[in-house]
Amino acid sequence: MNAPQASSSALSRWSQPGSSRIPFWAYTDGQLYQRELEAIFYGAHWCYVGLEVEIPNVGDYKLSHIGERQVLMVRDRVAPKDRDTDSGIRVVENRCVHRGVRFCQKLQGNARSFVCPYHQWTYKLNGDLAGLPFKDGVKDGDCVNGGMPEGFELKDHGLTKLRVATLHGLVLATFSDETEPLQDYLGPNVMPWLERIFKGHTLTLLGYNRQRIPGNWKLMMENIKDPYHPGLLHTWFVTFGLWRADQKSRMVMDAQGRHAVMISRKNEGGQAAVTQGVTSFKAGMTLHDDRLLDVVPEPWWRIPDPSNPGAEITPTVTMITLFPSLIIQQQVNSLSTRHIVPRGAGEFDFVWTHFGFADDTPEMTRRRLRQSNLFGPAGFVSADDGEVIELSQGGFRQWGEGGSTLCELGGTGTEMTEHMVTETLIRSMYAYWKKVMAV
Repeated sequence: MNAPQASSSALSRWSQPGSSRIPFWAYTDGQLYQRELEAIFYGAHWCYVGLEVEIPNVGDYKLSHIGERQVLMVRDRVAPKDRDTDSGIRVVENRCVHRGVRFCQKLQGNARSFVCPYHQWTYKLNGDLAGLPFKDGVKDGDCVNGGMPEGFELKDHGLTKLRVATLHGLVLATFSDETEPLQDYLGPNVMPWLERIFKGHTLTLLGYNRQRIPGNWKLMMENIKDPYHPGLLHTWFVTFGLWRADQKSRMVMDAQGRHAVMISRKNEGGQAAVTQGVTSFKAGMTLHDDRLLDVVPEPWWRIPDPSNPGAEITPTVTMITLFPSLIIQQQVNSLSTRHIVPRGAGEFDFVWTHFGFADDTPEMTRRRLRQSNLFGPAGFVSADDGEVIELSQGGFRQWGEGGSTLCELGGTGTEMTEHMVTETLIRSMYAYWKKVMAV
């Protein structure tokens, strides 16, 4: 893994051992952020670009991002003999090789080819250069004026093509030739939880939410690796029993600590010992529409316990973080991906894609859509996260170089746990981040 080398002054700035005290400058330093883009988003990591269901037909495309680079996820033509081995999914950079123009402006559409508006260079769906005006010059009598130099070949001037990997409808891509195969990147601890949601299911697209959050991109990864806050920050979770500290839970991570799964099981609402003194708990809160809590167990929830052969578990919540840019949510019947798109050291876009399954009944589809109101920019739960991330970024900026966060609930180690009273997943991510960033 080739990370940009840090200067000696940068190396000395992380003065604490381990990864339980994260310096504020890790969230605010603009130069460090540029190095993150190169080492992480454009380096040897798989990044989320979308779902196959978003581009069902040949020529369908979706504009997405890896880091700050725009890319296009495209459904290409595939010969019948290759359909068993080639999904037809391509990912190319949205940047004309001629003058660097972002040639595609629509978020989604269908095209036979891509044409740059500036000089009409034309590209095939797979990114190959198909042609350009005046390549061989313009005839003027017996003379030819202009044209590309001798030796110019179309095949040498295609769009930047990314390596693509698909997993049961998920589409990820990488700019690096050194990124390990996706199965190895995800690891055996995380894979069963992805397969539980996606394997054997045909996805249906239910809709999108988008928001821009004024905070560092890592704060959202932290937020979904943090089981400490949901039963304290979120009135909805603690009051109606969707997430509380007394639930049977498990914190799972891959061998390198970069990816994680928070797994839990719903309690009934009402008073419990863990709600005593918790100001977000509202004992008298009721709903005008109690269908928001109309939870119906689904057969796929039940899974063989990966850590206990012969046993089964039935989680109602799994929150999967795939470093660096993807969160996959199952919160009771609500399903979504959440895409992190950094926009500088202190800002990121957050794109929610809500989905269901092709064999869902109309009632289940409506249930998923109702429950999705807990999430997104104005969600009854997720609005809290966006606000507190903004408040965190403000605190980092006002302190400057010397401060650090404290993530020591459950100790300073990075082990997996069978409870949620821990910050181990955050510590694990930063232990990995320190290696990649050489700080």
